[in-house]
Amino acid sequence: MSTVLVTGGSGFVGSHCILQLLQKGHQVRATVRSLKRQSDVLAMLREGGTEPGDRLAFFAANLQRDAGWAEAVAGCDYVLHVASPFPASVPRDENELIRPAREGALRVLRAARDAGVKRVVLTSSFAAVSYGQKPQDGVFTEANWTNVDAPDAQPYMKSKTLAERAAWDFIAREGGGLELTVINPVGIFGPVLGPDISTSVALIRMMMNGAMPGAPRIHFGVVDVRDVADLHIRAMTHPAAKGERFLAVAGKCMSILDVAKLLRERMGASAARVPRRQFPDWIVRLFGLFNPAARAAVPQLGIIRNGTSEKARHMLGWAPRSNEEAIVAAAESLVRLKLLKSG
Repeated sequence: MSTVLVTGGSGFVGSHCILQLLQKGHQVRATVRSLKRQSDVLAMLREGGTEPGDRLAFFAANLQRDAGWAEAVAGCDYVLHVASPFPASVPRDENELIRPAREGALRVLRAARDAGVKRVVLTSSFAAVSYGQKPQDGVFTEANWTNVDAPDAQPYMKSKTLAERAAWDFIAREGGGLELTVINPVGIFGPVLGPDISTSVALIRMMMNGAMPGAPRIHFGVVDVRDVADLHIRAMTHPAAKGERFLAVAGKCMSILDVAKLLRERMGASAARVPRRQFPDWIVRLFGLFNPAARAAVPQLGIIRNGTSEKARHMLGWAPRSNEEAIVAAAESLVRLKLLKSG
């Protein structure tokens, strides 16, 4: 078995990657911003049914500083670079997102190259694929790239695109023998393992807590976090994955109203407060005059961006769960871990 470093080990995707790597018998290292997070990660792994024993080690490392990275990657065969900022709100300065995403990716790649790591699997995003372009009738593929100069390219889209571009440029110019593979997930749902939930699952919690009186006309792709972790691990070792991008998407886009209907159908009383109607676009635009989150949503109203995972399915044998299973699993985990408001 290999020794694998997972960056952002306390995060939603990172914790599931650690869980699956341990279950497959690998030695795992995890970076966290503070070693105080060790107990949180161990609790999440126990929630997932795994006790790591002596097969998991923690290292303190920050994407914006060099300290700790050389020690974390020393002796590793592979690196899953999952860590990247994903805020719940739009930052005032887009560089708050762009700089740590881009510089962090380069910092990890440089340390991996210097340590003789075989391959880095970088978690990018569908946000680096499908934005800043005219809506299209077909599906987006790995050949598409977000246009960061377009008016609707938000800071998060820019950060993921520029970080991924920088990673590919690094490999081409100074990567040496280091290999790179990139995973581009859509909205990641599925079961949470602890209270630190993802921005995507936070949408489910908002709906179930009654914090969303209506559903804006927003559409997004869906994928289960367990399948995202599985795709990372497949891409880590498969010879054909070298130098490739892979979209992680389960099926066609869902609207927020679609998600609300599914929750009411499958979650019973715990979904009693999810929105039952769709907000007219003019209400979202009105909210956007006062609320940055609503303002960021306005350019996305009614736009459907479908992606295809045919490449990952065909090349790596990836078989993701359905949209519905991912959404319901997220909701069930919020109920099970008592992460919803009572009453």
